[in-house]
Amino acid sequence: MEITDVTAVTVDVPLTSTDEHLGIAPYTTNHGELESMERVLVRVDTDEGIEGWGEMRVFLSPTATESLIEDGIGPMVVGQSPFEIERLRRQVFVEYTNVDMFFSAVETACWDIVGKALDRPVYELLGGWTAPTQSTLQHRSHVADGTRTPGPVPAAFCLGILPPEESRVKAREALDAGFDVLKTKAGRDWRQDVARIKAMHDETDGQLEFRLDPNQGWTLDQAVRVGAMLEDEGIYLQYLEQPIRVDSHVSLARLRQRLRQPIAPNEDTYVPHNISSLVEAGAMDVGVIDLTPAGGISGIRQQAAILEDAGVPFTHHCAFDLGIRTAAILHAVSGIPGFSLPPDSTYYAWEGDVIAEPFEVENGCLPAPRGPGLGISVDRDAVEAYRI
Repeated sequence: MEITDVTAVTVDVPLTSTDEHLGIAPYTTNHGELESMERVLVRVDTDEGIEGWGEMRVFLSPTATESLIEDGIGPMVVGQSPFEIERLRRQVFVEYTNVDMFFSAVETACWDIVGKALDRPVYELLGGWTAPTQSTLQHRSHVADGTRTPGPVPAAFCLGILPPEESRVKAREALDAGFDVLKTKAGRDWRQDVARIKAMHDETDGQLEFRLDPNQGWTLDQAVRVGAMLEDEGIYLQYLEQPIRVDSHVSLARLRQRLRQPIAPNEDTYVPHNISSLVEAGAMDVGVIDLTPAGGISGIRQQAAILEDAGVPFTHHCAFDLGIRTAAILHAVSGIPGFSLPPDSTYYAWEGDVIAEPFEVENGCLPAPRGPGLGISVDRDAVEAYRI
């Protein structure tokens, strides 16, 4: 089997309003505000008529991202076997830049093709479902035809920056919908960040765990104050995500020593070889990793192995994923050993999706991965409806 073509198309899908149940738009962060999100869908075709799909977010512009994939990555892989995923990943090299993120959607599509060709789900190709040990990722499995298959995957509810009283309402919605963990953005006003967590913690009587993510928005002293003030209130986060700027590993290690709040680098993990440096510096309690900057499922499997060997728990990041990448994440967290915390998700807040059978989020869980490859089929009419 050979790859014959790589094509990319950008869609723009609206998010539901905060006025609606589990709605999150406008989704405000330290860097901006979102009412919708552009996603690049990547299709890889083969000479045997099997196609695979991948997905990533837009970088710089839709035109630039599509061109880098079609005109840059495409010629590197056309004519080669989608089964040789690791070799393809290692041959995609451009001096002076990290092209892994632009290869990631193509790499995911190759996994989709291989699974379809072998009539096996991707999580099984990764080694099969492995029960996480000492984990809060309590997705149950069952046995069918001698194969142990994963159950639904718990997810963390994600919320943008809202006033404390509005955040309180959304926290109640998340708890009532079955979520156990809520991640909220932060970084514009550290005092309001503390007030927001206190309001949500009070509203849910401590039944929700919280992740606080300022996207590098705090200085070291502000991060110390936030963590200490929450400790004084008896509130202990699941983790502080990327509290200060990237490549400040010594400062992260100092922050970790001063606080009892777990420190979880995210953007820092996007830089090649940073995970090893973070482990060596003693700068992380939790890893928040992402298959797109890692270069795909193979790349995140490599990162997971480093973290698992170091005894560091980890989870998967959310980048406003539609059904294609959500499916890839479900297979990754189910088939790669070591994922022990619920992945972030905003799937419940999309107005629509580009897959033929959109996922149902029930009791705070995403459905178990099923079917050959990624287990999804793309709705071409939906793609055209949302296409830019």
